[in-house]
Amino acid sequence: MTITTASFGVQRAPRTVVFGAGQRSVLGSQAAEYGRKALVCTDRRLAASAEFAALISDLEDHGAEVSVWSDTAAELPVADIDACYGAMKDAGIEVVIGIGGGSCLDLGKAVALLLSHGGPIDRYYGENAVPGPVLPIIAVPTTGGTGSEVTPVCVLSDSRRELKAGISSAYLIPSVAICDPELTYSCPPGLTASAGADAVSHLVESFTAIQRPPAAVGEGRVFIGKNVISDSYARWGLGLLARALPTALEHPDDRQARSDVMLAANAGGYALGVAGTAAAHALQYPIGALTHTAHGVGVGVLLPYVMRYNAPARVREFAEIADMLGVEGSGADEVRALAGIEAVEGLLDRIGIPPTLKELGLTEDQLSYIAAMGLKSARLVDNNPRPLDADALYEITRAAYAGDRSNPF
Repeated sequence: MTITTASFGVQRAPRTVVFGAGQRSVLGSQAAEYGRKALVCTDRRLAASAEFAALISDLEDHGAEVSVWSDTAAELPVADIDACYGAMKDAGIEVVIGIGGGSCLDLGKAVALLLSHGGPIDRYYGENAVPGPVLPIIAVPTTGGTGSEVTPVCVLSDSRRELKAGISSAYLIPSVAICDPELTYSCPPGLTASAGADAVSHLVESFTAIQRPPAAVGEGRVFIGKNVISDSYARWGLGLLARALPTALEHPDDRQARSDVMLAANAGGYALGVAGTAAAHALQYPIGALTHTAHGVGVGVLLPYVMRYNAPARVREFAEIADMLGVEGSGADEVRALAGIEAVEGLLDRIGIPPTLKELGLTEDQLSYIAAMGLKSARLVDNNPRPLDADALYEITRAAYAGDRSNPF
């Protein structure tokens, strides 16, 4: 039997995913299956919360000896990874638990890797550089955005480099993901918006990524491009976010909206974990390094301009996004595709994502540098559905700086 691209799909996932309000109560019992000595990675805000104290008590009630690392900083500096590893490398850790946003979950992944295979961390940058299984990881997200609880990716900031660094390996997929939307109730509006924009970008970029043949799996790629399974998650997640994300911002006590946003972020993690992301992420890495703005905000600003560049190569997908986001009407495929792009723009505008890179503090003389640096993210550039070079990345960046949302057709 010949497997066609149209019927080809891949899924990678944790062994166990538990989703639902109050389901953080299973943390202790789940962790007990993997070991007695647990390292918990979190940040200072969460470490001071009553919910976090209850989670630690639950772990201890199930026989765990818990070490807490609460100094995780936003965008995960490599210094945090080194410090945590240095403090824990002789502690006999058997299971690593990340509780928090994407940086806390990624710290858990990085330290589980180092505790298993040693440092330095830059040995593992890129795809498939992790030599084997790592310590069991349990991920407990407290935002609805990154999807890191189900992905094979760890992203960090290395001050020795001009870009963020990424580690991509199926060995980094957590063993357990516990997704309790009640843990997002205390998220401030800015964090809800930034994380939500990140989820939107994951869903759109995975749904419109390059489409590779089935042989991509045999080639050992972590990210094999869009496929029937990743597309199904992208459709599901975008449909959820269309209503839930603005509602979660405008009515933060709406529990159904909070639940749907977290579920959509989870779907985005499944989608990007095999399909990968593309130009918006390639450009955000140098922009984030220059402006010190949140990752989700950066990709949120860039996404509409990347979509306009990619429109000629993804007419059908963008037209379908119009349907997913509830845009009524009909017309030629190009008309519906433009409507899909504008619907994504409208969603991002509604949650308060700035419309231009200039508003992030970027200056015009930095645009060429950003394009050149973006081109260095070869995995993301190669994953874009329309070919990219330095000139194309410059044009996307220029449009995003100027707010040029002209018709791509």
